[in-house]
Amino acid sequence: MVVTEERQAADVGVAVLKSGGNAVDAAVAIGFTLAVTHPFAGNLGGGGFMLIRFADGRSTFIDFRELAPGKATRDMYLDASGNPTRESVEGWRSAGVPGTVRGFEVVQSKYGRKKWADLLAPSIRLASKGFALNGPVAESLRTTKNLAGDPESKRIFLKGGAFYKEGETLVQADLAATLRRIARFGASDFYEGETARRFASEMATHGGLITLDDLRNYRAVERAPLTGKYRDYTILTAPPPSAGGVGLLEMLGMLNGSGYQKSGAGTARTYHYLAEVMRRFYADRSQYMGDPDSTDVPLTRLLDPAYLRSRRESIAPAHATPSSTLGPGTLPGKEGTQTVHYNVMDAEGNAVAVTYTLNDGFGNGITVPGLGFLLNDEMDDFTARPGRPNLFGVVQGEANAIAPGKRPVSSMTPTMVLRDGRLFLLLGTPGGSRIPTAVLQVLLNIVDFGMNVQDAVDFPRIHHQWQPDKLYVEQAMRPETISGLRALGHDTDLAPGVVPPRVGAILIENGHLEGAVDPRNTRNISKALGY
Repeated sequence: MVVTEERQAADVGVAVLKSGGNAVDAAVAIGFTLAVTHPFAGNLGGGGFMLIRFADGRSTFIDFRELAPGKATRDMYLDASGNPTRESVEGWRSAGVPGTVRGFEVVQSKYGRKKWADLLAPSIRLASKGFALNGPVAESLRTTKNLAGDPESKRIFLKGGAFYKEGETLVQADLAATLRRIARFGASDFYEGETARRFASEMATHGGLITLDDLRNYRAVERAPLTGKYRDYTILTAPPPSAGGVGLLEMLGMLNGSGYQKSGAGTARTYHYLAEVMRRFYADRSQYMGDPDSTDVPLTRLLDPAYLRSRRESIAPAHATPSSTLGPGTLPGKEGTQTVHYNVMDAEGNAVAVTYTLNDGFGNGITVPGLGFLLNDEMDDFTARPGRPNLFGVVQGEANAIAPGKRPVSSMTPTMVLRDGRLFLLLGTPGGSRIPTAVLQVLLNIVDFGMNVQDAVDFPRIHHQWQPDKLYVEQAMRPETISGLRALGHDTDLAPGVVPPRVGAILIENGHLEGAVDPRNTRNISKALGY
């Protein structure tokens, strides 16, 4: 089974599985296809995470998150008065060193079995011959604000300003040429070869920071997945530099034993407890999360049962905790030791969950001339100034300050759940800071409230991130529930302009696979079933 946000990419993944490829092969082919057919978030110029669990029970995690360039400095996005500027999300200086191509090659060479070039063939075909735009993609191209300011993006994606309509064909000749070189020479082309040289030259011409040395020195990192328990379930999720996996386990740990679920799904009291654990995690995130290769991230203490119990006991059952009175928790002792998500499971039982991103929709809106790929604006995921919010309103601290070669903290949370030692659930979502809370709620809907996987994805969700002190509520929620939350002291915001995370999931039970796609923005979501 393949579950992803775009039908042509899903079809490519299923075709790879049917032709003898495994889940890793399919995931790589899907990733390259999305770089063509889902330019909003699919990418060559961004980065992300891949969580893998093999049929024999082994698991691993590939971190191909972007890096700060060697010329990056701590205060590079502050003006003369010390206030953050828009440069972290606008212009060539907002881009981190991309990791997607290197990450895909590392995982495929080690764990795949198909030929590299064969996995890029579908994306090359779709870029060179073009594909018919579906309604949501055409609309996103028409309504986005960050493509029109770049001449190359305007030429390719906006027809020079005439705009594409649904059903029209988008051809990306420059991107096809770049993909052909990557297919022939591997990731070395993107990081050392012709593509790298042209990329670095354009960076220098436009005042960007990424150099040829930055590209040559980029490495994807294989890490151990973060592992935790909730009730009788084992959770495999993203380790730092993702804050999402830590947050998921921290929120589950606070809920474990609380009895929050006794009021039932969708009640004000249940949502109240969810909001309170979210609030406490995001307060902790603001101080403790950073790149594990350059910062001491106190995982053991954040997930210590005694610490989680103290955070749980600070929740008042009858009223909301004002964020102004709640800061990061005091940890015990010392430490011991817009985005796209897709899921793949093959016939042998290998499973892959991938979340990768350009950060903002279409990244910073800049297409590299002659190369055809969009740039990320991931430098905004660092802390430009501690205590000030980033693009998604998240407040961060010194642990995530900018430094050369450092990876910014992410919210991406590809996750797998085991029951009785067997794979039970794959899930994840795009959505910036709302990713961990969306994954949390879908997981709980299944394991605590007994929903089937599609109902669990469909069910109304909330989001709280400590600052600002607002509880974001989906408009589909029952009015009496919203009234109940307000009576408990929550400042609720229906947030009509906020696009909720679009969760994709696969449930494995009794030898059957059940896939779920999110009805939110339904036409932009597709599911393909294999075998």
